[in-house]
Amino acid sequence: MSVILAGTMLKVLESFFKPVVLSVLLASVFYPFIKKLNKRFKIPWLLGIIIVYAIFIVIFFGIGNILSSSVMSIVNSYPRYEERFKTVYSALQDSFAANSDSGLLAFFFDFNKEQSLFENISSQLNILPILKNFAVNFTNFFISFMKSSFLILLLSIFLLLEMKFTKEKIYKSFSSQNSSKIHDIMNRIATDTTHYISIKFFISLVTGILVFLCCLITRIDFPLVWGFLAFVLNFVPTFGSIISWVITTLFAFMQCYPNPFPIIFIAIAVLFINILLGNIIEPRIEGENLGISPFVILVSLSLWGWLWGFLGLILAVPLMVIIKIFCENISYLRPIGILLGSGKNL
Repeated sequence: MSVILAGTMLKVLESFFKPVVLSVLLASVFYPFIKKLNKRFKIPWLLGIIIVYAIFIVIFFGIGNILSSSVMSIVNSYPRYEERFKTVYSALQDSFAANSDSGLLAFFFDFNKEQSLFENISSQLNILPILKNFAVNFTNFFISFMKSSFLILLLSIFLLLEMKFTKEKIYKSFSSQNSSKIHDIMNRIATDTTHYISIKFFISLVTGILVFLCCLITRIDFPLVWGFLAFVLNFVPTFGSIISWVITTLFAFMQCYPNPFPIIFIAIAVLFINILLGNIIEPRIEGENLGISPFVILVSLSLWGWLWGFLGLILAVPLMVIIKIFCENISYLRPIGILLGSGKNL
């Protein structure tokens, strides 16, 4: 009953919990770096926070500039692909028109050769309302993202300022035995969260590099763009890799048609890379190093994805790590912590 009540509260009050949880996780990731700057290099705590956040903001905007410039390079190069697009379109149009009265194509498309391909698809799938809703939702998401980002940064900065005195507060608030346990739990949360993000970053980086090399070998235009796209979207479990594969394969088809080899190679290679790294290696690495069962990781992706959508997919594993650590350090919840684990350290 308590689990159902907690899930209901997380769902109903998600607009409140999301920025708070993100700020706590962000502060947990930055805390070890700020602590190291303070102890090893004798940099004041406030100055350390400013340095770390300045580096983070520079990297964040740098990635944004790379992404925007990559998109602009594709847009600016569109005139070069206009004739190519017309050739592919004409071939597809002839193919659809020749088969529109028979077989599977006739079931999906009542193809009208007098209309364009987009008009045929729009009339069959009623895609224009979907595109309009997507544009409106994306605009609302972007505005909400900017507001939430400022709030998250502000909350995490104030939380880091408080964390300088966390140890003293804990030891003064609880007995010596309990205070040591609470302090150990907080340290493990920060360490394991940072560890998870480093694993995710490494896997995403390897994915991006391999996709870049595959596009370079087959001479697909803008290989850096497709590698960067694979790197960024890999942070979104499952769906990000699918979107990256579809976009890269479609562009390879547009550029290389009717030559089948580069198209097939890109489709198979990118799919193999995403399956191998994202569905086999990554769950095993995360499960063994973070002590979480790969099955629990997949279940948590479904659960948190349902609760908080896109953000829940990203936060699923860090939140499960935190839940497992708390369960392991509370005696009557320890069986749950063991069940959530991978069983490697029993």
